[in-house]
Amino acid sequence: MSTFLLVHGAWHSGRCWERVVPLLASAGHRVLAPSLTGLGDKAHLLGPEVGLDTHVDDIVTLIIEEDLTDVALVGHSYAGLVISSTANRVPDRIAHLVYLDAMVPEDGESAVDVHPMTQDLIDRAAESGAGWRVPPMPELPPPLGLFGVTDPADVAWLRTMLSDQPVLCFRQPVRLDNPALRRIPRTHIHCVAGVPEGIERRPVPATQPNGSPAQVWELPTGHDCMITMPAELTELLLKLT
Repeated sequence: MSTFLLVHGAWHSGRCWERVVPLLASAGHRVLAPSLTGLGDKAHLLGPEVGLDTHVDDIVTLIIEEDLTDVALVGHSYAGLVISSTANRVPDRIAHLVYLDAMVPEDGESAVDVHPMTQDLIDRAAESGAGWRVPPMPELPPPLGLFGVTDPADVAWLRTMLSDQPVLCFRQPVRLDNPALRRIPRTHIHCVAGVPEGIERRPVPATQPNGSPAQVWELPTGHDCMITMPAELTELLLKLT
């Protein structure tokens, strides 16, 4: 593989990968880390019509326009849904799926199905404002911090890249009906420190859809490992090449 496509999670932007991108690039790989519609440098496009399908279109369009092949498609958190539906649409261009502390959906599931606590966030958004904007989760006392980030300087940096997330992102279901999707190998990377109460990770089946044994790695850090452990994360990703 020569191309890594890094897809950020809910509320974040492509900037969250800034510590990982140069490490992968220095190892000789092409790296892309776009912001999804309505987030980061595309926050001006935020609207109630922006949903999971919008974000899948973002990544599929980028892959096609840049003529990317043999892509290691990495999805963090919510982006587990994005990379799953993306691979369903362009499986011939994807060499590996990496679920980075991510939601791993079945066909027809939404983020609410994978993580039911997401509904609580939607309900709170409905009680205030326009009802379609879900604000970022609040900072919690250590070791939880802000998305697992506890260093004050890093927390301040992270805050600069957070935006509201449209409700539709959490309600739209994935489409995983392409048989070719099952042939793509998968790796799961779990962040195992500072997991907030109410977040339950689904067990990874012992066998991948392609019949190979499951590949599950762990990082001893919080959710935003690309900020807290960029070198260690990069080391794991380079094992795929």
